[in-house]
Amino acid sequence: MSRAAIYGAGSLGTILGAFITKNGGQIDLINHNQAHVKALNENGAKIVGTMEFTQKVTAITDSQMSGKYDIIFLMTKQQHNREVVTFLKDYLASDGVIVTLQNGLPEIGIAEIVGEDRVLGCTVAWGATMKGPGVCELTSSPDSLTFGLGAVSDHVSAHLNEVKELLEMMGPVELEHNFIGTRWSKLLINAGFSGMSAVTGSTFGEAASDRNSRKVLQKIIKECIDVCKAANIRIEPIQGKDVVKLLDYSNPLKKAFSFCIIPVAIRKHALLKASMLQDLEHGKKTEVDSINGSVCEFGRRVGVPTPANDKVVEIIHRIEAGDLKPSFDNVRLFQ
Repeated sequence: MSRAAIYGAGSLGTILGAFITKNGGQIDLINHNQAHVKALNENGAKIVGTMEFTQKVTAITDSQMSGKYDIIFLMTKQQHNREVVTFLKDYLASDGVIVTLQNGLPEIGIAEIVGEDRVLGCTVAWGATMKGPGVCELTSSPDSLTFGLGAVSDHVSAHLNEVKELLEMMGPVELEHNFIGTRWSKLLINAGFSGMSAVTGSTFGEAASDRNSRKVLQKIIKECIDVCKAANIRIEPIQGKDVVKLLDYSNPLKKAFSFCIIPVAIRKHALLKASMLQDLEHGKKTEVDSINGSVCEFGRRVGVPTPANDKVVEIIHRIEAGDLKPSFDNVRLFQ
C-alpha cells in the first residue's frame, strides 16, 4: 500500500483526511499548527456544517515528518510554494507524486522543482471553513463534493489510480484530459466569487445576491472567459454545467440571462466564505496574486484587458495593508 499524506491539512485538508480515514484509507494529516494537530489526535477531526461527524485521524506537525511518501496532497497557500515544495521533495519517494489541490495555476511552478512526471493537479468543487483546533465546517452541499484530476505531463503518473481511489473516498472524481481547461473553470469561479467574497466581506451567496456586487462579479467572469478565448483554452464544464454557455454573453439579452443565473449557479455553495476572506479576517496575506492576479497576467500575455480583476487585486492588497476593510462599500471602487 502506498504511503500518503495531506500537507497543509487545514479546513479542506482535514475534511478530506477525515473522509479518507472514515472510508478505510490510511493517510497522515500534516499541519504546522500544533494546537490543531493536538486537537485532531486527542479528539479526532470534528466535521460540522452541511455534514456532521467526528473521525479519529493520524495527525503530525511538519517537524515530525519522517521517511518517504508515495503521494502528498498539497493544500497550503501558494505564496510559499517554492520553499514548501523544495522541503517536501526530500520526503517524496523516487516515483512519488505531489497532488496540488491549490487554487490558481500552481502546477507549472511545482513541476519546475520536482519534474512534470511527479505532479498531478486537482480541482476541488467544494469549500470549508476552519472553526477552531480540530473543528472544520463543510460549507458546500453534500452532493457537490467532487474533484477534477489531471496531469501536466503526457506521461501518466504511476500513482494516478491510487490518488483517484483516495479522493473517491470523499466524492466523485473526473479524470480530466484537458486539465488546463479544468483549472480555468475553477479559476473563473474563484476569481469571481472568492474575489468578491473577500472584497465585500461576505459569503458567495451574499456577494451574488447584491445586485451591484453581482455586476462586478459578472465582469470578472467575463474577463476570464475572454482571456481563455484569446489563449485558445477551452474551459471545461463544472459538475456537468457548461459555465461558458451559461455565463458568457455577446448581446444585451444574453448578458441579462447571465446576470440572473449567477445566484442560481452558486446556490449549492452559497454559505461558502472565501479562504481569502478568512485570511484577511486573521490578518494574513491572501492568494489574490495567484487567483485574480493569474487572470491579469494571462490577460496581459494575450492582449485582453482585465480591469475588474485588476481592481480586485488592488482592493485586496489595500485591505491587507490596512487601508480598507472588507465591505460592500468597496464595490463603489469599481465604478
